[in-house]
Amino acid sequence: MPEEKKLHLGLAEAVAGMDEKGARELSVAVVDGGYDAYAAIDNGLARGMGRAGQLFEEDEYFVPELLICSDAMYAGLDVLKPHIIKKTQDKPVKFVLGVVEGDTHDIGKNLVKIMLDAAGFEIHDLGRDVPAHRFVEKAVEVGADFIGMSTLMTTTMGVMNDVVKLLTTEKLRDRFIVMVGGGPISAAFAEKIKADAYSSNAADAVRVAKRLAGLAETERADQRAV
Repeated sequence: MPEEKKLHLGLAEAVAGMDEKGARELSVAVVDGGYDAYAAIDNGLARGMGRAGQLFEEDEYFVPELLICSDAMYAGLDVLKPHIIKKTQDKPVKFVLGVVEGDTHDIGKNLVKIMLDAAGFEIHDLGRDVPAHRFVEKAVEVGADFIGMSTLMTTTMGVMNDVVKLLTTEKLRDRFIVMVGGGPISAAFAEKIKADAYSSNAADAVRVAKRLAGLAETERADQRAV
């Protein structure tokens, strides 16, 4: 197995295994080896956090274990983020992002933010526990192209529907591309509330957003370090 793939696998295992020290050391090895930091986040840290989320859903992990996994992920991110090569665009696509009202779990949202930022999007992060009207107000304020919402709780999924309804009521629906994601969210739910797109993870969110924004995956853009 190539060394880079070994590092990715090790990062995923470290995060899912609650090994903060291991995640940090493997991230340093990625940087020292001259490997792609973005790929290490995508194929390593994010994948490990995804596995931790699955274990949580299967009742093998509980909130304390999930928090320790997130600590391991953030330890790796602290090392890797300064080394991400960020694509720039003449006119950045603007993305309003947040966790819906009633939910304070922002691990997934933060990953999406980092990866969209690296892909050249202009991010306006509303944080967590964001009411429906705030998504709409911010999108109008900054002239956004996208509104992205996430949640890890079934009890707060309805807020996403509230945002879509509010956009429709205010006759703003056609101005924004609405994307949703998070543990309990599915493509069927996105279709039901008439969102434009659903993504299952951070890397998929970037791919979907780029496609909807008309940015080809193979597009060659100027680059600069974050």
